[in-house]
Amino acid sequence: MKILCVSDYVDPLIYNQNVKEAFSDIDLILCAGDLPMDYVDFIVTVFNKPTYFIFGNHNLKEFPYYHKDVHISGSTKIVQEYADTSHAHGATYLGFETFVDNRFEIPHPVTGKKTPLLIAGCSGSKKYNKGLAQYTDFQMKMKLLKMAPRLFMNKIKYGRYLDILMTHASPRHIHDHEDPCHVGFECYNWFLEKYKPTYMVHGHIHLYDMREERVGQYYDTTVVNAYAHYVIELPMKKENTEQQESN
Repeated sequence: MKILCVSDYVDPLIYNQNVKEAFSDIDLILCAGDLPMDYVDFIVTVFNKPTYFIFGNHNLKEFPYYHKDVHISGSTKIVQEYADTSHAHGATYLGFETFVDNRFEIPHPVTGKKTPLLIAGCSGSKKYNKGLAQYTDFQMKMKLLKMAPRLFMNKIKYGRYLDILMTHASPRHIHDHEDPCHVGFECYNWFLEKYKPTYMVHGHIHLYDMREERVGQYYDTTVVNAYAHYVIELPMKKENTEQQESN
């Protein structure tokens, strides 16, 4: 299956009427944050393919609709409305959740046995001011730990914890920068080492210099920066795996 990953930038290569012809073989779309929701609407409408999204640290107008305990503008008002269909945009919100997607079948690389797509996600970035969707490393690790029961059920039932982890921020020392806003989460490194997803797809790090690394490896996980757009495949092609190992 081919997966279109987008984040942080309304890419004119995607945001045009001919995009479906240019990306005719896409099976799934991942929106890794900092995108206007009308852009997500466009992607869902034009491709008509299963789409998952998370929030970043910008474009957060609708973030409270998906988080019932969010405080607005520093007040004590708690938003009661929570992830109802009127704010779903035809896409599935993946923030701090794990999903078993039976619409897809992933063949085991050795046995060939087909099992569903296993996917999880985390919204937000490292805390750098008092804005929405910002977390300390400890806060983010607590959110990851809440996923553990479902991940262990995946391991028992399907033989693996996870296929894809989608986040906005990157892991520490993998694609991140040293300014307070763009430092990665150390708990993501812990998560990758422990649960070994095939892919981690993130945004947040803008690729202004195309010499900057977009795809890296951490233990068994290929870490992909989805800035603008990038296409990945699951299961990974053998030649892609060999190339990453040689790098």
